[in-house]
Amino acid sequence: MQQRKINIILFNYLILLFLTIAVALSQQNKYETLIKKANKSFETNVNLSEQNYRRAISVSPDSIKGQYNFSNNLYENGYYDEALLSQLEALKNAKLAIDKHPIFHNIGNILMQKKMCKEAVEVYKNALRNNPFDDESRYNLALALDCAKEQENEKESEGEDEDKDKEKDKDKSEDEDQKDDKDQKGNEDEKDNEDQKDNKDQNKGDKPEDKQKESPDKRAKKLSPQQIKNLLEAMNQEENKVQEKINAKKLKGVKLKNEKDW
Repeated sequence: MQQRKINIILFNYLILLFLTIAVALSQQNKYETLIKKANKSFETNVNLSEQNYRRAISVSPDSIKGQYNFSNNLYENGYYDEALLSQLEALKNAKLAIDKHPIFHNIGNILMQKKMCKEAVEVYKNALRNNPFDDESRYNLALALDCAKEQENEKESEGEDEDKDKEKDKDKSEDEDQKDDKDQKGNEDEKDNEDQKDNKDQNKGDKPEDKQKESPDKRAKKLSPQQIKNLLEAMNQEENKVQEKINAKKLKGVKLKNEKDW
């Protein structure tokens, strides 16, 4: 009798295990099918491709390929903020250097499009840390360094021009103040009369000014430069922790298939 109960428990356990594996395989097959459909229509039907990427991500939110390829779709259509967020989501689930490298590389491309060259430099460095032999990442790093240097020079030049303008405005302001002092003495009586008239008009009531409303972006809220910097700082801190572990133990993995790179 006791053995019979054990056999029944084992049988039920095996059935449950079989069903769990079957469901997992079914979800994985569905995910891979959606990714393939999205990749196939990537250039011919943008909307359909986006829909399939979103469906794939909903089926398997922790998978890298869905977020990574969806980010490429957003990038190609100029939605750089959403593309950045999608790449960061992919990075959260990337454990191996071979997976992290293309993600960091593409994040650098996004930042270059947003003219954030200084930030792009650090990201390309992370890409090369995960794959020191990639010539494209090394080339893009050189472009980002030149761009960051140009931006810094422009900033310094603008600061010098502002100082000169301030000196001119100061001299002009002193001359105007002297002229205003003379004019003010001759117009004090006239000003008092005008103030009395204005007070009477104000009692009748003022009409409030209409405030201009900005239409919100229907697609997504734009990220501010500070928000992007905060995200990148958190990303770099996490990457530094991982690099310390990698230095102690080398990690190996299999490269993702069906990836779409820029």
